[in-house]
Amino acid sequence: MGKKWDYDVPSKELWLEVFRVLKPGGHLLSFGGSRTYHRLAVGIEDAGFEIRDQIMWVYGSGFPKSLNIGKAVDKLQGNERVVVGNRKAHDIRGNALMEATVPEYKKEISQIEINITKGNSPYEGWGTALKPAHEPIVLARKPLAEKTIASNVLKWSTGGINIDECRVEVSDTEKEHFEKEWDREQSVSAELGGVAMNSGLKAISLRDRVPTGRFPANFIHDGSDEVVSMFPQTKSQGHWSKTKTTGFGKFGNGKSEYQGVGKKDKGQGSASRFFYCAKASKSERNAGLDGFEKRFTKTMNDGIGGREHNEKQPTAYNSNHHPTVKPIALMKYLCRLITPKNGVVLDPFMGSGTTGIACKLEGFEFVGIEIDKEYFKIAEARIENYKE
Repeated sequence: MGKKWDYDVPSKELWLEVFRVLKPGGHLLSFGGSRTYHRLAVGIEDAGFEIRDQIMWVYGSGFPKSLNIGKAVDKLQGNERVVVGNRKAHDIRGNALMEATVPEYKKEISQIEINITKGNSPYEGWGTALKPAHEPIVLARKPLAEKTIASNVLKWSTGGINIDECRVEVSDTEKEHFEKEWDREQSVSAELGGVAMNSGLKAISLRDRVPTGRFPANFIHDGSDEVVSMFPQTKSQGHWSKTKTTGFGKFGNGKSEYQGVGKKDKGQGSASRFFYCAKASKSERNAGLDGFEKRFTKTMNDGIGGREHNEKQPTAYNSNHHPTVKPIALMKYLCRLITPKNGVVLDPFMGSGTTGIACKLEGFEFVGIEIDKEYFKIAEARIENYKE
């Protein structure tokens, strides 16, 4: 993203300092990149942490940055390419895009037609990169100081993760489905003269899932149609219709809409309804920044990987111009997952302050560190904008 701080992963020395201030059994979460995640995880492990898991945040709006090798070869060899069609695109030549995205210019984004060409070299159709669609998050823990988890939790309040507060809520209709399954299992067991092992375990599992929600997973997605469509349509998960619905789950924040959970019927439904978190909206990333200068933002809220402009999102200028703004709902969920009651969260890469906002809303103490003065001021204003 053209930033010096994005050139390499944090050093082992930094993680040693984080290790030093954490209580025994304290957890660490760090976002990484798909190409450099291994270096991130190794540095954390070398500092003394135990790698406990990897959480994947998957989204559908990354934009591929791939070189068309066939086109490059034709240019190098002087080969002619055949025009096979055309497509419309925003005019980004000269200052055209800037003038259309800065409100003061009051100009519309102009459209131009671009030829789609095809060559005949053996490398036609080859590229250099995949479309970015996920951010891996390393989950690590400082080793325990006591012999058991229970002893460590009693002495230090750290060592575990908050499962129940991060369960994904189920709808009333789904609860009814589980309760019917529970009753059916009990009836079958009674007819057999007792609870069979497999049947009994299944029934207990169903009963446990009804009141509190589904067990949190190491997979989170953005609820986009592209991601949801990749999930298998399974009848075993409750026969849900694909209707438009408002976000589910304690960290869904009730604001995302996608084709997923709907009214129960005889159709099939996507398993992706269980856990998701939409990306940060434009209003969310700029809240509390009235009076701040609007600056060009390369990634258009995607975290990793930019995307083309379109009529529905015509501006790439934001008061919060940090390139990797995380959604508040996601950070609330992650902080709640690993932080003990009344705990303190340390963010040595505060950025534009989303973690601080999450901590304020969740009732945790927060310590943030940021090397960039501009981002620090943005973070300070954003955090102050939210009430506890």
